[in-house]
Amino acid sequence: MKILVIGSGGREHAIVDALTRSPQVEKIWCAPGNAGIARQAECVAIRETEVGRLRDFAAENGVGLTVVGPEASLAAGVVDCFRAAGLRIFGPTKAAARIESSKEFAKDLMARHGIPTAGYRTFSDYGEAMAYVSSRPLPAVLKYDGLAAGKGVVIAQTMEEAGAALRDMLLDDKFGKGRVVVEDYLEGPEFSLLCFVSGRRVWPMVLSQDHKRAYDGDRGPNTGGMGAYSPLPFITEEDEREAVERIMRPVAEAMVAEGAPFEGVLYGGLMKTAGGIKVIEFNARFGDPETEVVLPRLKSDIVDIFCAVADGRDARIEWDDVPALGIVLASKGYPGSYEKGYEIRGLDRVEGTVYHMGTKADGDRIVTAGGRVLFVVGRGATLAEARAAALRDVERIECDNLFHRTDIGHWALENE
Repeated sequence: MKILVIGSGGREHAIVDALTRSPQVEKIWCAPGNAGIARQAECVAIRETEVGRLRDFAAENGVGLTVVGPEASLAAGVVDCFRAAGLRIFGPTKAAARIESSKEFAKDLMARHGIPTAGYRTFSDYGEAMAYVSSRPLPAVLKYDGLAAGKGVVIAQTMEEAGAALRDMLLDDKFGKGRVVVEDYLEGPEFSLLCFVSGRRVWPMVLSQDHKRAYDGDRGPNTGGMGAYSPLPFITEEDEREAVERIMRPVAEAMVAEGAPFEGVLYGGLMKTAGGIKVIEFNARFGDPETEVVLPRLKSDIVDIFCAVADGRDARIEWDDVPALGIVLASKGYPGSYEKGYEIRGLDRVEGTVYHMGTKADGDRIVTAGGRVLFVVGRGATLAEARAAALRDVERIECDNLFHRTDIGHWALENE
């Protein structure tokens, strides 16, 4: 089978890597790809939101399956476009992807269908939002109602922080024109439960946890994710059953009931609170960086799974028990402004797996080309061994403009 993967980051590199392990794959293209992906697939110079060009490429090259990575492609309607042309594609429609592209839609859906989440209100007026936040206990959770590359959520500890965030979102249109969802603050460990979903069928993946803050000790600004690991010893089998049966299956049923059945990967960003498992957010695609530690644990042929979901058939999915832990190497300054073009050396000395997140080729050199640049994965008999392996490989990589966290997995390692 000839396969097209849409996207250019670490998530897409992990998808391509998993596809290379399938004996069913004849050819892989990635649009637009990156310097690491180019070693395992042919990169195509089409942007992820150019849905018409992507459709035409798939049709002209006999692509039997297209896999969508980024949320921007889904929000642009790439699945609708491909299906209208009779092309098989893995991912939700634009209507179903609203569960990620609109925080307000997701919260209203959960309220209508009794899916446990934090209390909330939605605002488009800065003054009304400030008045509401002022009347509530801090911290305040402020979410931009739209796509913001993982940076549209602020947990404001003070009224000054809340005011600045609301100005960014409602007055200065930092992420575009949109509304703001103000949520009650919940406490507890967060975790990610990704599920393959096809209508009412739900197949949970192994659990993972992302680290959003930029610096060790969960300090600094929110990012798109600085590292992840799997499995999670502090989430019990009972917790996992609760998450699947009270949240993930009901939301799949809810989407069918609302006339927008979901097909693809439904990502549940969840929290284990004193009152049970609750939803923090939903995404409509593979998480990044969670995908980079989840897919290495997949034993089944991923092509079978993608096709079963896209075709509405049953699938059997197996996972291994070997922990995986990954560390992001990010450009200094990220998630704020940063410089690009720094040479990366030492990749040939790495013993584990490296997924490229933001790189490009410059002649024979690999250089930085994004905020998050590389994702280094370690495996081991325990999470501690997996982290040690990842940190050893991080030290083998040389670049003058990268930083990383050293404490990925601390929630698990502190609670073992």
